[in-house]
Amino acid sequence: MAIIAEERGTDVPGDDDAIAALHTAFARQKAAFLDDPYPSPAARVATLRALIDMMLRHEGEVVAAMQADFASHPATAAAMVEVHGVVARAETAIAALPEMMAPSARAVDPALFGTASAEVRYQPKGVIGNIVPWNFPFDLAIGPLIDMLAAGNRAIIKPSEYTPACARLMARMVAETFDPTLVTVAEGGLELSRAFCDLRWDHLLYTGSPDVGRQVMMAAARNLVPVTLELGGKCPAFLTPGSVTADSVADVIGTKLIKNGQMCISVDYALVPRAEVDAFVALAGDHIRRTAPDYSRSDDCTGIVSDRHMDRIEAMIADARDHGATVIAPEDGGITDRATRRMPLTLVIDPDPATTVMREEIFGPILPVVPYDDVDDGIARINAGERPLGLYVFGADEAMTARVVDRTSSGGAAINCCAMQGALPNMGFGGIGNSGMGRHHGVEGFREFSNPRGVFTRGTGDAIAAFHPPYRAA
Repeated sequence: MAIIAEERGTDVPGDDDAIAALHTAFARQKAAFLDDPYPSPAARVATLRALIDMMLRHEGEVVAAMQADFASHPATAAAMVEVHGVVARAETAIAALPEMMAPSARAVDPALFGTASAEVRYQPKGVIGNIVPWNFPFDLAIGPLIDMLAAGNRAIIKPSEYTPACARLMARMVAETFDPTLVTVAEGGLELSRAFCDLRWDHLLYTGSPDVGRQVMMAAARNLVPVTLELGGKCPAFLTPGSVTADSVADVIGTKLIKNGQMCISVDYALVPRAEVDAFVALAGDHIRRTAPDYSRSDDCTGIVSDRHMDRIEAMIADARDHGATVIAPEDGGITDRATRRMPLTLVIDPDPATTVMREEIFGPILPVVPYDDVDDGIARINAGERPLGLYVFGADEAMTARVVDRTSSGGAAINCCAMQGALPNMGFGGIGNSGMGRHHGVEGFREFSNPRGVFTRGTGDAIAAFHPPYRAA
């Protein structure tokens, strides 16, 4: 997801102290869990309501911290996603908690087991770590925390050093709201991240790049720690023949402009029928001119997280141009501003598969437009790459859109829109293969951070003794 979070290569001051504090916090949470291994439903609801109050109370500060870390960030988007989206997720969890906590009965054969009963009980796992990326600092820290707390766990959050204002604010908010034996925040750099992965967690969540995800998983494997990995990937928008309309192109472009492309389920490239590429480009320009004519010069444009990432995006555009692709700027007079780190959207038409825009997750305001000759060709292009986190299919023919979805594989999918599969608080969200494993959100998130413990209770009138030696022929 956050593909450059691991590139910093230097440590922030105080990592030694931060590592010592992490070990202390971890030991205290482990001890506290043993004292209270199964919080009551009332206790879990109270914790989630405290979380809701925390987010609403600090809404203005969250928006300001986002603007400080990104140099430019739309206030409405920060409040909507980082605060109110998290609140909605907590409210959904509270409403669903009785059903999620209820044991799941299993059938038993009365001829063998008599009046016995069996059920799966969802037991808290214990102490969970959450390594958070920079692009959605609160949504991807506090959002999964909701699932963890609903399931009865304790948690330590490691925010990204790329968003220091958000990290400092989060640490203060959590410290003011929760006992540190329930939830705490560990701030630090690369060495703290390494130490974080080496702990014997009861579960570890990491959101970031596949390369670092592999390292996290290897570190966790040394302690047999189960992991949830949300790793992003190259999410395609597949426009089936005849679907290149003003509405579909507006949704693709509008989604790409969210966070200026710095979103794991953003559209990474558009697959467009070869005969409709010119129409797609024209409609994209029309949409920008009609709805956001000064996008890169406005407060609606999120700043790129760092100068280094800006350099990377500019190098991608140059690489595509050098390899013969047509590069189009749909915004008239769009500018790149180093002070605010704002960049305009760039369309790259028919890029060479060897270029970086087609080999790497872009995570910025570049949209490759890839022509295809028939639907099977488009499906083959998707299946030739790694399985993406999201797949977006446009078309009025339900059989055709179903065919694309059924013959491809992705973490989630959306039909006639983009990214909305990740916006629902009650539907599991995650990847497959190179885009990750495991789920959070909804009942899937509750169960991800629970131990599904099978419990058998013996009754009367059974034949259990038949399992015991000595065995005699019937």
